[in-house]
Amino acid sequence: MKVAVGSRNPTKIEGTRLAFEQFFEDVKVFGIEVEPRFRQPFNEETLAGAIERALKIYSDEFDFSVGIEAGLMSVRHTITGYMDFQVAVIYNGEKFTIGFGPGFEYPRVVVDNALKGIEVGKTMEKISGIEKIGWKFGAVHYLSKGAISRTELSRIAVTMALIPWLNRGLYEI
Repeated sequence: MKVAVGSRNPTKIEGTRLAFEQFFEDVKVFGIEVEPRFRQPFNEETLAGAIERALKIYSDEFDFSVGIEAGLMSVRHTITGYMDFQVAVIYNGEKFTIGFGPGFEYPRVVVDNALKGIEVGKTMEKISGIEKIGWKFGAVHYLSKGAISRTELSRIAVTMALIPWLNRGLYEI
């Protein structure tokens, strides 16, 4: 099985590989760079970005394409009003399936900066002192004291998006 991921980010590629290998044998995953439309997605832009990534890289040489996007989504009753969710979209050239990973909240300074147009990753690099944190293990790894990595968030989101493909009869796909 050949799977394309709309990113060269190693955490997204590895998370996708781990998700597919839970259910399929001989999985080959290829990262293809996609310039995102939204540098720091909010709300529906997060899903739109994941769809766009999956669409842009799909071709007949792949069984599936995967778009993964993390973004801040409005959530009432939270400290900052926003939570970060990783969204995965799997596309087979005809149909999309969507999955979300667990959500978590960033510190207020991260959200405030994001609302001013400063990407979450840039602020988290300053807070953590770790350059390219999103390409290594992710801000969630830093904030969770090493309990969860961005690779794991990607694996979970892609696994959730795989559910309809694993149960095609139930989902009519």
